[in-house]
Amino acid sequence: MTRLTPQRLAAAERFIWLTARVLEQRRFEHLHAGGPAEPVRTALEAYRCADGGFGYGLEPDARGPISQPLQTWTALTILDEIGQCAEAAPAICDHLTTITRPDGGVPGGDLRLGDYPHAPWIPIAEEPEGALLTTALLAGVLHRNGVAHPWLAGATEFCWTRVDALTETHPYEAIAALAFLDHVPDRDRARAAAERLGGLIREAGYVLLDPDHPERARTAPGYASGEVPLTCDYAANPGSLARDWFDDAEIERGLDHLAAQQGEDGGWPIHWLEWSPGTALEGRPRVTLDAMRVLRAYDEA
Repeated sequence: MTRLTPQRLAAAERFIWLTARVLEQRRFEHLHAGGPAEPVRTALEAYRCADGGFGYGLEPDARGPISQPLQTWTALTILDEIGQCAEAAPAICDHLTTITRPDGGVPGGDLRLGDYPHAPWIPIAEEPEGALLTTALLAGVLHRNGVAHPWLAGATEFCWTRVDALTETHPYEAIAALAFLDHVPDRDRARAAAERLGGLIREAGYVLLDPDHPERARTAPGYASGEVPLTCDYAANPGSLARDWFDDAEIERGLDHLAAQQGEDGGWPIHWLEWSPGTALEGRPRVTLDAMRVLRAYDEA
């Protein structure tokens, strides 16, 4: 069954041209219209900070000229998307080395961000600890691209320690852990860890297994009302270890619901808290590209 139909793609294209930043427009061209990679790279460079990380609102929830770990991860995923992650990674890993905490992990936020507008859930601490969420996302995309750098070895050990110690989690942390487990070289260990992680998510109810019965799912503490991931948010492609968490019917319902969320304007909605006027305006084009990626991955499986 094809869900990313020509009609759906055309509506999304109009939405992107109507609302998106240059970066998302260039990404759409590259992903869906045969556009070259270099204009994407050029647009991305506008968000690079003096310290080698990325900021300037690349992630709409953090503003200002201060690089942030999650924005740097976003940059890596875009470089991965255009096939240029491996060549750009050494300099970015050098930057990550400068912000890594004594425990081996990268923090969730940078103290300097306190001087600029940012979402209230970004952690700002005088002496932050490393966070599994940020470190696993970064390590995952680097492993996916076969990057060899001293930073990655320490980050990998940090992630294994944190993943093995999990007795409870929340959706964003679980999705980050999956990004790591889907690509870390030790596949047997990764499969075992992913199976246990999936049990935690299903036991907690942090997944919308049946969109017709949202009352059966639970919203994690601190999340926006209704901010519950679909099955295909965890298993964003058929090759993910999270695919084994769900049966075929659960995946199909998730994909159907994701496709049906496309709005009349052609874009997909955000589900997290809109803390500023730009949250949805800048976030929806990226969410739209993400939704199209998931639908296309399953269409082509």
